[in-house]
Amino acid sequence: MVQSGFRWVLVRCIVGVLYVMAIPTDCIGQEAIPKWTGIGIEANLIAGKVIKHEAKFTLPIPALSTGLDLNLVFKTHGKKAWQQGRHYPTLGLGFTYLHYGNDAVYGNCLGVYPNITIPLYTGKKLALSVRLGDGLGYVNKTYSRTAPVDTINVAIGAHINDFAMIAGSLRYTINRHWDVELGADMIHISNATNVKPNLGINMMGLTMGVRYFPVSSHPMPISVVRPALKNRWLVQLHHGMAMVASYTPGGPSYPVYLGSAYAAYRWMGKNKLMAGLDYSYHSDTYYFLRNTLLIPGQEAQNSWKSGLVLGNEFLYGRVGILLQLGYYLKQSYIRKDDFYEKIGVNYYLVQKEKGPIKEMYLSAHLKSHGTVAELGELGVGVGF
Repeated sequence: MVQSGFRWVLVRCIVGVLYVMAIPTDCIGQEAIPKWTGIGIEANLIAGKVIKHEAKFTLPIPALSTGLDLNLVFKTHGKKAWQQGRHYPTLGLGFTYLHYGNDAVYGNCLGVYPNITIPLYTGKKLALSVRLGDGLGYVNKTYSRTAPVDTINVAIGAHINDFAMIAGSLRYTINRHWDVELGADMIHISNATNVKPNLGINMMGLTMGVRYFPVSSHPMPISVVRPALKNRWLVQLHHGMAMVASYTPGGPSYPVYLGSAYAAYRWMGKNKLMAGLDYSYHSDTYYFLRNTLLIPGQEAQNSWKSGLVLGNEFLYGRVGILLQLGYYLKQSYIRKDDFYEKIGVNYYLVQKEKGPIKEMYLSAHLKSHGTVAELGELGVGVGF
């Protein structure tokens, strides 16, 4: 079970690392920029608090949670069309240490996560931005019925977890080498229900830090117009699989099979608006019903779900950041909220305008109901 959780978060990290590996290191069509221009390191102190996000979260809330975040950053300068279209975002690889404030229950967390900083406003001295990141988190303290016993920690059931961060910051440029910044962040860890218990931990906090660039924080941007993806209609098919733990802590894991069909419209050359149908079959629900004999002979028909979905995918070259909202048309025997959300990353192996298959991608998506994760899926999709 721990291995299945590890595989899930590891592949999410691999997808993100592929993104970071795509960082350009030279400049085409103008004089070469000095080596290391736009490459720097960012350090932030974090002070915040663990948030109780559902009624089942009965853990004691520490008075103060602290952390340190280090981020290796690369300021894009427009070599790729998507960099110009997205106003030269900053790519990074972050390392975060969190001390939740109660070692006996929560322990500590070390996170490693690829990330992207999206500019919202850029002035001569002031800049406002938001950072999105997702990767791998290791927690040294988990729920356990054996020594060392910790049955209070119903939030974390596995050492290896998904680590997700969203952070906003206001940055002031002192000179070409140094920036200072103030901001706020939210950090979430969970194992996507691969191992139970798994309520996850949400922490919100304030940040204060600096950025240092050995050469310069402002590489000369390329303003040459480059070909972008065309606006067009697409039909998309998606198939995914997840592993979900049984309803008993320490129990076995069961597969969940997911399928989706969308109509998608690519707009502005960098977004895809989509609407369609979701389907999922939950074998954990099937075996729960078989074992409990609650509805004999009706287990299979009460183990699948379907829903309507509407969403948008933000395209950054071969990487797409997906946000979806769904509404159940049919629920399984184990009922959830009527609405659900999906967030995740698609990595495109194929992106072309001609031929029967226009797109093909690998994906890692997280499905949740509000702040409560249901499952994490790995999948593949095609577009026609």
